[in-house]
Amino acid sequence: MSASIGDADGRKPMLRITTQKKRGKTFLSIEGRLAGPLVGTLEQYWRELRGASPDEKLHLDLCGVSFIDAAGRVLLKEIHRQGGELVAEGCLNQAIVEEIVRSEKETKSQSRKERSKGSYIALFSLLVGTTTADAQSSAKAQTLPAVAPTEALRLTLDQAVGLALKQNPTAQIAILTAAQSEQDKNIARAELLPQVNARISDEAQKVNLLAQFGGKTPFPGFPKSLGPYQLFSAGPSVSAPVFDLTLWQRYQAARNTANASEANSLSTREQVILLAVSQYIGTLRAVANVQASRSRVDLAQALYDQAADLQKEGVGTGIDTLRANVELQNEKQRLLEAENERETSLYGLSRLLNLDPRQKIELADSLSFFDTPQPEVEASIEAALANRQEWKAVASQIKAAEGQKRAAQDSRLPNVRFDGTFSYVGTSGNTTLPTYTYQGSVNVPLFTGGRIRAQVVSADLEIRKLEEQRADLRNQIALDVKTALLNLDSARSEVQVANLGVQLSKEEVDQSRDRFKAGVANNIEVIQAQDSLSRANDNQIAALYRFNQARADLARSIGQMEKIYAK
Repeated sequence: MSASIGDADGRKPMLRITTQKKRGKTFLSIEGRLAGPLVGTLEQYWRELRGASPDEKLHLDLCGVSFIDAAGRVLLKEIHRQGGELVAEGCLNQAIVEEIVRSEKETKSQSRKERSKGSYIALFSLLVGTTTADAQSSAKAQTLPAVAPTEALRLTLDQAVGLALKQNPTAQIAILTAAQSEQDKNIARAELLPQVNARISDEAQKVNLLAQFGGKTPFPGFPKSLGPYQLFSAGPSVSAPVFDLTLWQRYQAARNTANASEANSLSTREQVILLAVSQYIGTLRAVANVQASRSRVDLAQALYDQAADLQKEGVGTGIDTLRANVELQNEKQRLLEAENERETSLYGLSRLLNLDPRQKIELADSLSFFDTPQPEVEASIEAALANRQEWKAVASQIKAAEGQKRAAQDSRLPNVRFDGTFSYVGTSGNTTLPTYTYQGSVNVPLFTGGRIRAQVVSADLEIRKLEEQRADLRNQIALDVKTALLNLDSARSEVQVANLGVQLSKEEVDQSRDRFKAGVANNIEVIQAQDSLSRANDNQIAALYRFNQARADLARSIGQMEKIYAK
C-alpha cells in the first residue's frame, strides 16, 4: 500500500509513503521532503496504522527522505517514543536519528529521577532535560556536526580525508575485497582441520531377493522379497587429513594472497587520500582565486572612482575614466569566472567525499607555505620501498604463486586420510546397538594426464610475470620519488619568487596611482600596474598550490599519505 502527496497543484509528488511487509515486520518507506504540512500528513498516516495494529512494532524507513525540518524532527521523536524504529542512511539522516535516540534515552533517565515529584514538576523537568540534552549534543559535536543540506558544512583538510576514507566507495570496496580474501584463507585452512558431522536416519526397506540372486531363489520355498523393515541409525562421523602437503601449500598460498589483498587495500586508501588532498588543495586554489579577484575588483573600482573624481575636477580626461571603467569590467568578468571555477571544484570535492548532493560545503583551511627541508633522494627511495603498499602486495603475490607451484609439485606425493563413523543402529530407537567403522587410506597418484605438469608450468609463468611487474614497479617508485622531490624543490623556489613579485607589484600600483593623482602621468601606467599585480597574484596562488601538491605527491611516493594527512 502506498500514498503520494503532491504540491499545491497536485502534480509533483513531494512525499511518498509506502507500506510493506518484510519477514513478519511492517515497514513504512518515506520518500521526499518531511517538512511543512507534509509532517501532519505523515502523523495522520502513522496514527491510522497504529490504530489498526496497536500491538505490532512498526519500522520507519527514512532512507529516501531528502530533508527534515524542525516539525518533522518533533514528529519522529514522538514516533520513536511510541515504539517505532527509525532506519536511515547517509550521514545527515543518520545523525538526526542518533540525536533522537540519544535524546529519548536522556529524557527517560531524567523522568525516572524526577518521578517522585508532582506530575507538573516532572513534566517541566522532562522538557528542560530534553532541551539541555539537545544543547549539549550540539555543543559536544565531534569532527563533523550534523547539519541540514541547506546549511554549509565547514571542512578542514583532516576532516575531508576522514570522510573520504569513511564514505568513498573505492576505499570501501577495497576493504571488502581484503575481507573476502581473509575468508578465502579461512576456507583453505578448514581443509586442513578435521571435519565432524552428525547424522540421524530412520528408513524403511524392502529388498528384492530375486534381483539379488540373479532372478532365481537359492533354496526352494525361499521368499522372493524381504521386508519391509525399519532401520534406524544415529551417530557422528569424522574425516581428517593425516598427511597432505598439497593442502598445506594451498593454505600458505591463501595466506599470502590475503596479505597481498590487505596491502592493495592500504594502497587504495593511500590513493584515495591523495585524491582527497589534491581536490581539497585545488579547491583552496579556486577559493584563493576568488578572493584575489574580489580584491582586484575593489582596486579597479577605487581607481575608476579616482579617475572619475579627477575628471570632475578638470584634472583628468574622459579617456582615463573610460580606460579605468574597461579595466573594472574586465576584473568583474574574471571574478565571475573564478566563482564558477570555485563552485565546480566544490562539487568535485563533494562527489569525492560521497556527500549528499544537496549538502553545501565550505573549506576551513587556506593555502599556506610550510617550509620543510629537502629530503635526500636515496634515503627517500629506500623509505618508499619499505613503506609502499604496492611493493608489499607484489612481494606477497610472488609468495602466493610460489606456494601454488609447491602445491602442484607436492600433489605427486601420497596423501593419507582417516575416516571413521560411530553410530547406533537398530530397527527402532529402542533396539539400537553401538557400531563403528574406521579406516585409513593412502592415495598415490599414478597418472594424471599431464595435469600436474601443466599446473607447475602455469605457476612458474605466473611467478615470472610477477617478477617482471616487481622490477617495473621498483623503477616506477624511484621515478615517483625523484619527480616529487624535483617538483618540491622547484615549487619552494617559485613561492619565494612569487611572494617577492606580489610585493613589488603592490609598490608599482601605489607609485603609479600617486603619479596619476599628481597629474604627472595618465592612468595607462596604473592599468599596466594592475595587470602586473594580477599576474603576480595568480603566480603566488599557483606557486602555493604547486608546493602543497608537491608535498602531497612526495608523501604518496614514499607511502606516508595516511601517516601525514589522516591524523
